[in-house]
Amino acid sequence: MSTASHPADAGGTDGAAAAGTPDAPATRRLPLTGRLAPVLSRLGTTLLSVGLFCGIWEILWALDIADPKLLPPPHIFLGSFPEQAKFFNTAQRWQIGVGLNTGPSPQGAVLITILASGARVLAGLLIAAVLSIAIGVAIRYFAAVEKLTLPTITLLSPVSPIAWLPVAIFLFGIGNAPAIFMVVIALFFHMVLATIAQIDGVSRNLINVARTMGASKRQIYGRVIVPAILPGMLMVLRLNLFGAWMVVLVAESTGVGYGLGQVIMLARNTFNPSLVFFTIALIGLLGFLSDWVLRLLQKKLLYWVPQTAGVLRGL
Repeated sequence: MSTASHPADAGGTDGAAAAGTPDAPATRRLPLTGRLAPVLSRLGTTLLSVGLFCGIWEILWALDIADPKLLPPPHIFLGSFPEQAKFFNTAQRWQIGVGLNTGPSPQGAVLITILASGARVLAGLLIAAVLSIAIGVAIRYFAAVEKLTLPTITLLSPVSPIAWLPVAIFLFGIGNAPAIFMVVIALFFHMVLATIAQIDGVSRNLINVARTMGASKRQIYGRVIVPAILPGMLMVLRLNLFGAWMVVLVAESTGVGYGLGQVIMLARNTFNPSLVFFTIALIGLLGFLSDWVLRLLQKKLLYWVPQTAGVLRGL
């Protein structure tokens, strides 16, 4: 009986394998299709939204409602990339005797300008995030730190970043340092207060469970509170990313040397609306892409957090 049962088992195994063979390619294709479908859908809605905005702008231009000299439509300032790109060669223009055609090619100048502004935003954002989270945790961990620092942080938080611009120039002169300092100072105070608010919002049940299991204060902060506030802090970081782009443009417009803010000032001084809107479109694209990268990092790092973006749509 044992010998007779083996062919049946083997046949059953072979039958299962044979039955599963046609489904194997489909099983491999499904994850790829499942990943591409939402991406293509989101890309389509993004293009539709931007296209609708640009279409309204083009209609206003066609009806002579929008003056093309003051509000040039997208097909004008986006359709002349080489003409606009030559104005991005601002890296050496501040020097006496350096002409417009001196330096890198127009495409290279655009890339250098984008990398310069993006590096300042990234550096300021990382420094502000590390300092604010560390100090926010220290304020709630040590009572003495809270008493010594929290009143000052609350006092300086409403101050506009523009007011710190002379201080940045006094301390660091002209260069990358004042621009990075402006980004840090613009984000630091708000992110410290946001960190404190996130810590205060941690569920008491989690803390009580950790205490019941014998965790010390240091372990509670390291293994319960900090992981619990990471989703909220990454959301705060995303929101402050747009503020970082705003501040770095203001800092660059004061004469850092080169950057998107410098191009905006050049367009204003030469009354070049096409260059203004071309740079605005470029800044918007960079902000959109950087936010997209942060959202991807958020999904990868916080894989345990459920995605609840579409829950309310079903109500």
